[in-house]
Amino acid sequence: MKSEAESEYVDFVTHHANGLCNTAYLLCGDWKRAEDTTQEALLKLYRNWPRLQRKGAIGAYARKVVVSTTLDALRRKSSAEVVGGETYFASTADPADPVGLLENRLLIITALAGLPPRQRACVVLRYFDELSVDETAEALGCSAGTVKSQTLRALEKLRLDPALADLTDFAGLGG
Repeated sequence: MKSEAESEYVDFVTHHANGLCNTAYLLCGDWKRAEDTTQEALLKLYRNWPRLQRKGAIGAYARKVVVSTTLDALRRKSSAEVVGGETYFASTADPADPVGLLENRLLIITALAGLPPRQRACVVLRYFDELSVDETAEALGCSAGTVKSQTLRALEKLRLDPALADLTDFAGLGG
């Protein structure tokens, strides 16, 4: 890769890696697995970088690769691999409210983990990544109707979760 293209890739990763890792984390609920799948997705992005620069929409492609890589990893979750070491990606925790935020985050991650992978991906992309129905459909490789129906089913299930009753912002998603 030419040095200018490499520089642009490094700049993209610098500005987007944490957001992509957060998306992966919301999909799988495990920081180490999220970091691994984000790294794998960024490697795929690197391999296709020159072609993607010509076509544009690099952010949408990166998100799609992270989602598909994470969902694929969840499907083959039977791996006995143990990941350790330092965390590369920065935490987005609010130091002003570490306990309340942590409790809320754990409730949300637990609730999301109870959803099937496709429904979880729809909720994460629509409400946490703030994508439109069409952008979510593109990221998941499905129709807008599928996104709408999967999101509706997921939100119905989440609204029934008594653990989320105190989280009015979360319980009111899509409402």
